[in-house]
Amino acid sequence: MAKFGRGKHSYAISDRSGFRYLYRDMRKEWNGLLVGPDEYEPKQPQLGPFRTVSDAQALKDARPQNPDLNTPFLVKTTNGIFSGAKAELPSSIDNLEALVAGIGSVVIPDANPTYDTQSYVMTGSVGSVEINNENSASVTGIAGTSAVGTVTITNDNTASITGLAGTSAVGSVTITANITTYAVTVATGTNSYGTGNKFYIDGSVSPTLNLSEGSTYRFDQSDSSNSTHPLRFSTTANGSHGGGSEYTTGVTTNGTPGSSGAYTQITVASGAPTLYYYCTNHSGMGGQANTP
Repeated sequence: MAKFGRGKHSYAISDRSGFRYLYRDMRKEWNGLLVGPDEYEPKQPQLGPFRTVSDAQALKDARPQNPDLNTPFLVKTTNGIFSGAKAELPSSIDNLEALVAGIGSVVIPDANPTYDTQSYVMTGSVGSVEINNENSASVTGIAGTSAVGTVTITNDNTASITGLAGTSAVGSVTITANITTYAVTVATGTNSYGTGNKFYIDGSVSPTLNLSEGSTYRFDQSDSSNSTHPLRFSTTANGSHGGGSEYTTGVTTNGTPGSSGAYTQITVASGAPTLYYYCTNHSGMGGQANTP
């Protein structure tokens, strides 16, 4: 290995000034310059480099929230804060104001309220919304991915579903009308009232029907044979022809019998009496409808 002399009697030229100094008196600066003792400058503290300090963020044995949509979350409303894996909101809620981290699953109960569901925190997404019976709901995603995952609407409801920002997409919307539809035709036949024109329900002449409370039934009178034969309900056999009157609770009608889209629909009320379907214009065409 090479050896170097001490340079006790040697001279050297300063890298900074070019002046000559005794080699043994010269000093090396932090940047590698060899300078005279009167030229030496220590390193400015702010020049670094600095010691790297890591800001620990990960937690040992962390227990993060499960991203599963069925895990608990909070829903803030004008009526209070509700929590749970699946929030079933009371019918008195008028407006959903904010969410902690998006809606996992929201069920709007059978009570005819109107909800404006807005998610605008975190991902700003609605996982799933289920609307039961005749409700009106406005579902809006405002921030983040702002997507409506799935919306299921049961019965005749009105829903406005909008994604406003981010992906701004509606995943899927399924509108399921839980309505039992009967095809009504009119033809010659025999029932308990005798022989003549009769209502045929799904091909059977004036059958006795079983209509469940809370369920909706549609009697489709689109077939041309229904012309001049409006089907209605009464609590009296043969309706107005038997001295009774028309039963209208939960009953709606649409169009003219015999034309496309014509129907009579009934949502059977709780505690409804035994009913009878009949033609308002002609006697003896209908039959009985039990409401067990």
